[in-house]
Amino acid sequence: MDGVVVIGEGEKDEAPMLYCGERIGAGSGGPSVDIAVDPLDGTSLTAQGRNGAVSVIAVAPRGSLFDPGPCMYMEKLAVGPEVPAHLISLDYSVRRNLNEIARALRKPVRYAYVAGSTSCELYGRRKWRSDVTVLVLDRPRHADLIRQCREAGARIRLISDGDVGGAIEVAKAGSPVDVLMGIGGTPEGVIAACALKCMGGTLQDMQADAGAMLQQAMQGLRSIYPDDHDLQPQGTTTLLPSC
Repeated sequence: MDGVVVIGEGEKDEAPMLYCGERIGAGSGGPSVDIAVDPLDGTSLTAQGRNGAVSVIAVAPRGSLFDPGPCMYMEKLAVGPEVPAHLISLDYSVRRNLNEIARALRKPVRYAYVAGSTSCELYGRRKWRSDVTVLVLDRPRHADLIRQCREAGARIRLISDGDVGGAIEVAKAGSPVDVLMGIGGTPEGVIAACALKCMGGTLQDMQADAGAMLQQAMQGLRSIYPDDHDLQPQGTTTLLPSC
């Protein structure tokens, strides 16, 4: 094949290979393709001898995979096939997205009475409650997201690493988690979008400012990319995951 790495881990992890623009394959005579690759999603999991790490690659005809340029991190919103794509948006509030997901999954949001635990709360208080479970990477940057999810009544399940596997878990039938939210790596975001498309789910990505060094490069790049349009057009992607 005549492959070009569109999204890789070279720059992000300061690795000597699999950097954006690298040519892969024999070259002439083979199909011209774009490549998005994450050689090990869950490095810490592997180092600690834990389950959940995967090696993943997405391959598509040349020019069809989304090229994020200097963006190394993306905000993500992933749901399974039971939630129609038009009901959710990264432009919506966390509460609105969770309410829409709850309705689609028939997991009603309740306004429940919570008894007070101190003298100042003698008469208790009322809080939103629902059976929706949100999968979130356990990172300090997600403290506000977790707070908003809990205020909306949702449950939280934290994962230490591996948001590609997390996005896939959301789309599985009978999964204990309903939605993935938060900021993670761009390679993982595009590859997860490919995986969810294969499974009938939806993943929206939006470039996220990962720090002061990216502020200038990220200027004006606030666009939302649905998985079945800009990230990887229909019928163009092959996903090859392995444990």
